[in-house]
Amino acid sequence: MKPWYEHYDKEVKTSYEYPKKSIPDILDDSAHVNREKTLTLFYGKRLTYAQIKEASDKLAAALIETGVLQQDKVALLLPNFPGFLIAYYGVLKTKATVVPLNPLYTEEELEYQLKDSNAIGIIGIPMFAKKIASLSKKLKLKFVIIAHLSDFMAFPLNMVMRFKEKKALSGVEFKSDMLLSVGKILKSRIKPLNLKVDANLPAVIIYSGGTTGVAKGIVLSHKAVVTNAFQISKWGHLNDKERILAVLPLFHGYGMNVCMNSAVLNGMSIVLLPRFKAKEMAKAIEKYKPTLTAVVPTILTALYNLPNISSYDFTSLKAVWVGAAPLTKAAKEKFESKAGCRVIEGYGLTESVTAIMANPYMGKHKVGSIGLPFPDVDVKIVSHIDSKTELKANEQGEIVLKTPTLMMEYYNKPKETSEAVRDGWLYTGDIGYMDDEGYFYITDRKKDLIIVGGFNVFPREIDEVLYKHPKVKEGIAVGIPDEYKGEKIKVFVVLKDNESAAEDEFKEYFRKHLAPYKVPSEIEFRDSLPKSAIGKILRRVLRQEEIKKAGNLK
Repeated sequence: MKPWYEHYDKEVKTSYEYPKKSIPDILDDSAHVNREKTLTLFYGKRLTYAQIKEASDKLAAALIETGVLQQDKVALLLPNFPGFLIAYYGVLKTKATVVPLNPLYTEEELEYQLKDSNAIGIIGIPMFAKKIASLSKKLKLKFVIIAHLSDFMAFPLNMVMRFKEKKALSGVEFKSDMLLSVGKILKSRIKPLNLKVDANLPAVIIYSGGTTGVAKGIVLSHKAVVTNAFQISKWGHLNDKERILAVLPLFHGYGMNVCMNSAVLNGMSIVLLPRFKAKEMAKAIEKYKPTLTAVVPTILTALYNLPNISSYDFTSLKAVWVGAAPLTKAAKEKFESKAGCRVIEGYGLTESVTAIMANPYMGKHKVGSIGLPFPDVDVKIVSHIDSKTELKANEQGEIVLKTPTLMMEYYNKPKETSEAVRDGWLYTGDIGYMDDEGYFYITDRKKDLIIVGGFNVFPREIDEVLYKHPKVKEGIAVGIPDEYKGEKIKVFVVLKDNESAAEDEFKEYFRKHLAPYKVPSEIEFRDSLPKSAIGKILRRVLRQEEIKKAGNLK
């Protein structure tokens, strides 16, 4: 018997029979039961389960008419709005695979992921039209579908947005035979198709670097995604009376399954926010009265630091799930005292869809702990030296797990897949330990992944851009502790002889080549950098220097 079972909420079983369904099945089944119930709330406009289901059916039929085949890849470049759900479930109903992309990425970052995934088309919004048009020409995409946010907003906001969208599309040229409109598709008389989707098919390719290197495409099956949504449902005691606020991006595994798929599975309503702004989120909580939300620690910090936080009514919230970065005791206690609800810390990886352990919904919480493994998830700590020796309670090593939600593979990367998954166990690269009661803790990372406000940043990506700068002799990016973001990026640079530069010059350079959250917060120029005996720059030493410096300043 696993030590963590004893601390499960009494309603939660240690093992379940999981639905043998595809992801579209959970929408269709919920729409059958909750036909007229609100599924999405977006800037004053409500759409029912029946409306989202029928829209996704029509989009699926239009995609098949366009030539989309089973296991083709279709990219989504979309923010949180009802169109994301329609596109996501619609693509999956064709038996194709969804490739959700981060709208914050630069064109060159998107180009890499579109090429790597072999995407044949893309669904985006007018605000990204210039970027999409450029990419479609470079990559010879078969189709582009534009979804207008204004179609999903109430009057008069829809009129304001329509003007902005018209302006964004002005002067953007697509080939006439490749451009489609979600709005026109939904108004058309296209007859929906009813294709049965095999739960073992690949459903989603989410790009994440895991623990090292440039982004890898993590392939998740329908079965894995649905199973994880079911686990989240049981752990969080979800039911059709709940309403969740989705501010986490749905293109990320965390937002996709915690805020969308688990909600749809349970017939819940979803309040959609396209971006995080503390004041806007506080107003949305007060107006729409969600019972749940999921965040990263920086969102909690921004909310409880609102100057007039006490004037907002957060009493509808029963719980806030927190993951993707370490949660401090201060952040947990401050938010709980001001919001009057429970903050529940958990842990997950895209390689396992998302959350696979968390503190109990009702039971004992341990601040700093990532909690207990979900039902049917096995976790052990192994020596990070030989990766084999299983360690005892309170001994630190690598966190290794086995779960029915495990990824299928890293797309077209068999070597990296075999390194990450061995004998059915996922080697997470995270260092931690299990206490005597079966609660787990993360103390470090095996590699040098930097987590900035919940987003993964891989130092090598920064390094590669850095070395393209004509003035750089050598340099390196390091993640250093930050009270607000969890970590921030600092770059150490040695310039070439007779060169000079200012910090602002380098920040502007990085802004042109990297997504905003990847842009370094600090640039330090040095004459030399610490190196190993074989000449490797020691990232670890620089990080330790910064930690020590921060400690001395307190």
